[in-house]
Amino acid sequence: MGSLKGKVALVTGSTSGIGKASAHALAAAGARIVVNSSASVDAGRALVDALPTESHYIQGDISKEDDCTALVGGAVERFGQLDVLVNNAGWTTRVDHADHEAMTNEILFKTIEVNVYGTWWMSKAAMPHLKETAGCIVNVTSIAGLRPVGSSLAYGMAKSALNSLTEDMAKYHGPVRVNAVAPGLVATPWTSDWDDLHGAIAAGVPCRRSATPEDCAQAVMTCVTNTYMSGTILKVDGGTTLVI
Repeated sequence: MGSLKGKVALVTGSTSGIGKASAHALAAAGARIVVNSSASVDAGRALVDALPTESHYIQGDISKEDDCTALVGGAVERFGQLDVLVNNAGWTTRVDHADHEAMTNEILFKTIEVNVYGTWWMSKAAMPHLKETAGCIVNVTSIAGLRPVGSSLAYGMAKSALNSLTEDMAKYHGPVRVNAVAPGLVATPWTSDWDDLHGAIAAGVPCRRSATPEDCAQAVMTCVTNTYMSGTILKVDGGTTLVI
């Protein structure tokens, strides 16, 4: 991976899972990091202490537009620039795709607000700063945006929207590069009790396991460091989409 020394990266939802692994990978390459979470302040501060480069924690809920604006503004105020935005923060809960009654408005709205509105508001706020640095955006989406799979119908709807947003921003906002990482099932604290799904993946996909956060962070780094890559939806699914 290329050096990111002198660069500034903002990673939303970065106190666990893919976001935390991505923050570590970006810092290992030399970037200064802005760490974010909606609630886990202690974990955010602990991550700042653990990263090898200068880092800063900002609490913010990306389902609120004002928080998104403040998060980007705080990053630029602290470091004077923004080169990389990783839109990782998201939310989901398991709902049977066939059970439309169980898909309540509360679940639907929260899924869309966090995953879609939050990513859009973060990208909108960051874009002027990224144009100044010819920077990049990496959206963490899902193969649920490519296939009718995943934790819920709403989650698939949200991730489909993010895949579309990724391509649209890549087309119309150069020189800023915009790509997406689309994992299959990932072994994170959020999915730690999804034993049935992890078992099905281990038994049925070519790689015989769920993804790790580090697998996804490597893909994030590819999107950041390959400077002729834009508009790509990069699957990290162990071959899941080959068999479903």
